[in-house]
Amino acid sequence: MPVINVDELTDKDKAVMELNQRKLEVKLERWLTSKCCEEMKDYIQERVEEDTLVKGISEEKNPFKEKGGCIIC
Repeated sequence: MPVINVDELTDKDKAVMELNQRKLEVKLERWLTSKCCEEMKDYIQERVEEDTLVKGISEEKNPFKEKGGCIIC
């Protein structure tokens, strides 16, 4: 898909693009925020054991661990 420079478009072209985007968005299924939050919470809690943000990265698998001390000091 080619890159479109919005600054070079006419007002009519911008309006057509916005209309097409709105037509796509109106077809999307809408969910209540409370339902989404519950599903996200359940998803996170089911995978908490695998989550590196919660557990951290093991020293063996950490590619960014320090290789040695400071050689200048």
